[in-house]
Parts: sequence; C-alpha cells; structure tokens
Amino acid sequence: MQPGTPDEEWREDCAPRRVLELFATKWTSMVLHTLHARHGGVARTGVLQRSLPGISKKMLTQTVRDMEGSGLISRHVRSAMPPEVEYRLTDLGRRFVEPVELLYGWGRNNADALDQLAPRPHSRRA
Repeated sequence: MQPGTPDEEWREDCAPRRVLELFATKWTSMVLHTLHARHGGVARTGVLQRSLPGISKKMLTQTVRDMEGSGLISRHVRSAMPPEVEYRLTDLGRRFVEPVELLYGWGRNNADALDQLAPRPHSRRA
C-alpha cells in the first residue's frame, strides 16, 4: 500500500477506527459528558451512577475500568469507612470531552432529525 491511498487511510489502526473503537459503547461518551458537564470533572461512584439513568452498577464498573485503562479517567480511593472511590477526568480525558460535547450539542439541536430515524431492533425508544 502506498501512503495516502484510500486503503492506507482506512487501515485497521487508522484514527477514525480508533475513535469509533473508543466510543463503541454508549456509556464511555456518557461518562465523559457527565463527569465534565455535571460534576466539574470529578465524581464519586454513587453520584456518577445516579447521574446516568439506566446504567447498571456492573456496567458502570466495567466502563470506568476500561476508561481508566485507556487513560481517560483516573481512580482515587480515600481512606474512610467504607472507602470512598472518586473518578477524575485526566488531561487526556478532557481532550476527548470536546468532540463528545460537539456531538451531544448537535443531537440536542437536531432532535427532529433523530426523531425521523427508524427505531433500531434493540432500541429502548418506542
């Protein structure tokens, strides 16, 4: 493959595919948005879960572990009984907030277009 060819630009490790892989689950972008927009970049586990209606404790745990592993958030445990766990956006996480906010803003401004979409088979939207 020649550099700059369509095949080279869309190889498996190209930037667009890596972005899509990062946001393959809806919860990653929603956790980034919620931490940024509702909690100033920092929230304890329970607060974060209450801010995300529909997410199970198991899914939140899995999502924040994945996000921590990729460097988007950091986990901090404070010595208390019981221990208090807090998640914070990292510098890298704050860089990823910008495109998420643009996309969510577009969604708010174009709800009519979203309403025109046919429901997907497993969508909760009726």
